[in-house]
Amino acid sequence: MTPDQVAGLFSAGEQFVEGTIAAALVVLWIAALGLHVARPFMVRSTEKFTLRLGADLWWIIYVGLRDIFLVQVFLGSFIFFYPDVLRADQLPVTGSLAAVCAFAVMLIKLTTRNDGDPYWFRWQLVLLAVGATLYVVPYIIGVQATLLTGQHVSVIVPGLVTSTNTAVAIPLGYLSAVLVGVLGLVAVGYNLRIAGRRPTIGA
Repeated sequence: MTPDQVAGLFSAGEQFVEGTIAAALVVLWIAALGLHVARPFMVRSTEKFTLRLGADLWWIIYVGLRDIFLVQVFLGSFIFFYPDVLRADQLPVTGSLAAVCAFAVMLIKLTTRNDGDPYWFRWQLVLLAVGATLYVVPYIIGVQATLLTGQHVSVIVPGLVTSTNTAVAIPLGYLSAVLVGVLGLVAVGYNLRIAGRRPTIGA
């Protein structure tokens, strides 16, 4: 194989992987949001178990799956922080902002009582709904509609795809990376503060 063929093969493989991640993120976003919305049903389901062990296992599995899907959403969204990927691939233009929403939910889980605080849990639902909308809507209307033709399609669709709207996608990518960095510093500061507390002895 010639060097050009090798480079083309690697480039095609890279685009295939990134396209697969982008498509999988649609399912992951919907699953993460759906599992959080399903919390009341899961709570009621624990009351049907006759053994406490069964209820505990059910709840542990539910919380574990819910949070694993959220982590996978954020890890998959890392492709939106690379300008060369945004230029080369057809991705939803607001996907980077959706990644910020996912990381913000993870930060809320870290710094609050999570399910034990209804106020912050509602904020998790709001951020997940916003993030899913920012990702799924431009992916369906933009990325999946690039082959359609028509006057309105030719105006709307290019603006929702990163490769045809780099003037918006790349600045959003940089802005989102900065926001994630700031939230990351908050998470690090919180962990350092918690680690620095002396454990209290006695009840």
